[in-house]
Order: sequence, then structure tokens, then C-alpha cells
Amino acid sequence: MRTLTLEEHFTIPAVIAAHQNQHPAGIAVPPFFKRIMEPLLDLGAGRIAAMDRDGVDHQVLSLTAGGLTYFEKGLSRELAQEANRAAAEAAARHPERLSAFVNLPMLEPELAAQELETYVGRHGFKGGFIEGTVNGEFLDHPRFLPVFEAAQALDVPIYLHPSPPPAAVQQAYFSDLEPPFNSLLATAGWGWHAEVGMHCLRMMIAGLFDRLPRLKILIGHMGENLPFSIARAQFILSRGPLKTEHTLEQYFRENFWLTTAGYFSLPPLECARQVVGIERILYSVDYPFAGMDTGREFLETIRTHLNEEEIEKVAWRNAAELLRIA
Repeated sequence: MRTLTLEEHFTIPAVIAAHQNQHPAGIAVPPFFKRIMEPLLDLGAGRIAAMDRDGVDHQVLSLTAGGLTYFEKGLSRELAQEANRAAAEAAARHPERLSAFVNLPMLEPELAAQELETYVGRHGFKGGFIEGTVNGEFLDHPRFLPVFEAAQALDVPIYLHPSPPPAAVQQAYFSDLEPPFNSLLATAGWGWHAEVGMHCLRMMIAGLFDRLPRLKILIGHMGENLPFSIARAQFILSRGPLKTEHTLEQYFRENFWLTTAGYFSLPPLECARQVVGIERILYSVDYPFAGMDTGREFLETIRTHLNEEEIEKVAWRNAAELLRIA
């Protein structure tokens, strides 16, 4: 069975160095991150060998290392551009195996729109990649509109990925927990999934999809809690009353695609399937934070739950159509 995955991460030495320089006293790096640093940095033979071993035909790359909006504007721009060049070079070396999302310097929205246009148009990148809020601002703020206008004009999606919570949220919700649970619960254990779900709802109720009805948003982790909660959100927020042209559930079905990244159990898949349909669910692993072997086992598990046509749609057809990957 062919497979195409699209929440698959990399980093570059300059991004690692920038984060280390931001904490001159040094920060304790958990053993897990030490283990995945090598595969994150590998955009060549090691990554391709891992894909071969675990049956991944094509990866769409995106930058990870804690986000670029934590730096000052100039450095954020330089790092995003360097990461985009690295991804473009890797995709050029392995065009049948690798492609990429544009890492967008969101502190400068006009420049981010230009980067999206450049890398989609000249290098065949598959969309844009944004990590969470930008200096605490959500993407429903009007100043980010140029990025979304560019994405709609180019007919490519924006992948909205979680990021660590702002300091005020970390302090209020998680600071009294013992390490490492203060960090784990704030991020992949719960917090950042809830934040991305809220982020998407904010964009809906702000009317972004009324203004840009063909805008495509990708979110990972089986929909960031939204498949389970979208009906409840519609029920409660309608008391506002909502001033949108359509229901939140309609925007979710028509403007969003969900990946399986990091979620390898059947109940979330079934919930997403019932809410958005099998055509909007795309297989992903979240490599190297999750293993490609774990993802492959999940694909084998869902053979008991989906028919062959549905499995093919999840494994590669939906993503190939959305991202125009041959």
C-alpha cells in the first residue's frame, strides 16, 4: 500500500543554536529530545532509509524546534528562509520522496505571503506552515490576512500546528505541576491541542472563511479535539448570536482537512470520520516524535475497520489530491 505523510518534521543547526542562545544559562534537554535530534537534522540518506524500512513512500517536510516567533523579527525571518532553502535542497535531491511546506515568518505577514508565493511557485512547495499564535496573537487578527489571501490565490493549504503556550498561560495553568508534567501537559499531553482547536474556532467566528471561502486549513492530531466538540461549540456559540454565513460544522467540513499525526487509535478516527468524512482524513506520523513503524501498525489496524478504498484514501489518495503530489 502506498503511503504519503505530511506532518513530518526537520530542523537545521541554526534554529537549534538560536534557541540555545536565547537561554544562555543553558536548559536541560530531556533524553527524548536528544534521541530525536539526529533524525530531525537528517534530510538525506538516514531519513530516506527510515522511510524505506517502515513503508513511507513520500514525506512532506515542516520545520520544528519550538517555533520561530519567539525570536526578534530579523532573526525569525533569517531562520525561516534558511530552513526553506534547506527543505528545497532536500526535495530537489529526492523529488519522488520529499516535498515541503513553506515555513512562514509570521512576525512579518506581508513577507510571509511573499515567501509562500515564491516557494510554491518556484520550488513546488505544497502549502504554508504556521506554529500556533504569533507573539500571543491569534490568526483571526486582520494583520495576518495577506497570508491567507495568498494561500487561497495559490490554492494551497495552510498547516496550523501547535506550539508551546504563551508564558501567561503556562504560568496560570501548568506552573504548579512538577516537571516534566508541567511541560508535557501544556503541550502534546493536552494543552496545545485544545489551543489549536480554539484557534480554529476563532478563525471561523471571525468570518475568515466567509471572506475567503476557498481557504484550506490543515490540522493534525486527528482534528485537535474539534471532531468531538464542534457540535457543542455550534450549539453554545449560536447564542452569541453567530454572525457567520454558515454553521461552524459546515466550515469544519468544507475548509478543513485532518491528519492522523501522533494519534494511533480507532475511536478518534471514527469520530473524525463521522464528522468530516473519510475524504478529509490524511495519514501522517509526526516523525520523529512518533515512529514511522507505529504509524504503519496503525494502518494495519484500521484494515479491520475500513474497506480497501477508504484505506487508500487515508493512506495517500486524499493527500495526493489536496497537495497535487503525483
